[in-house]
Amino acid sequence: MIKKYVIIVAGGRGIRMGNEVPKQFLELQGVPILMHSINRFHLYDSRINIIVVLPVFQIEFWVKLCVEFNFTIPHTIVEGGDQRFFSVRNGLDAVTEINSVVAIHDGVRPLVSVDTIDRCFNVAISKGNAVPSVGVVDSFRVKTQNGTEIIDRYDLCLIQTPQTFQTKILKKAYNQSWNSSFTDDATVLETIGYTINLVEGNAENIKITSPNDLKFAEFLLLK
Repeated sequence: MIKKYVIIVAGGRGIRMGNEVPKQFLELQGVPILMHSINRFHLYDSRINIIVVLPVFQIEFWVKLCVEFNFTIPHTIVEGGDQRFFSVRNGLDAVTEINSVVAIHDGVRPLVSVDTIDRCFNVAISKGNAVPSVGVVDSFRVKTQNGTEIIDRYDLCLIQTPQTFQTKILKKAYNQSWNSSFTDDATVLETIGYTINLVEGNAENIKITSPNDLKFAEFLLLK
């Protein structure tokens, strides 16, 4: 059986939330957001190896939260870097089994479905990588020198996490130098010549970055 890992990157500082508490530690239905995110992967597979990447100055606070909320899902804590790229790289250093598959997930996406996680791992195992996405329903226009032009929304998709990869491929990609063009793990992989495989995500898998996102997530959990 192929060994599975998930690296959950949680480096937010809560600026857009207007809150001194980092957004990954804000409570969602009475439990810190990050705990919800970890639990989703534990529900998917209780044997999965969970690696949580946090800024060094947040680690002690997280440990205290785990005690306060009696949070006992096993996980390894890794110190993050100055950029997301370096945080993921640090997390990868804790992935000891090369013949494995690793998912990279945003700590503030607590509503990823087990089905989405399962699709990502299955496709990554068979094709090397998998990136979840959903279609867009709004209309889009792009600014041009002559004004704006409509973009066909059927050609667009919203990218989510967990972005999932065969470990040996991802380690190879993260062995390169950081570039400001890296927006996610998929772009890191593309720069060394790999094609990205999109899979179906779930619409509820929102990234919580604002107070309205938090309210919406509360509503979704009540459904």
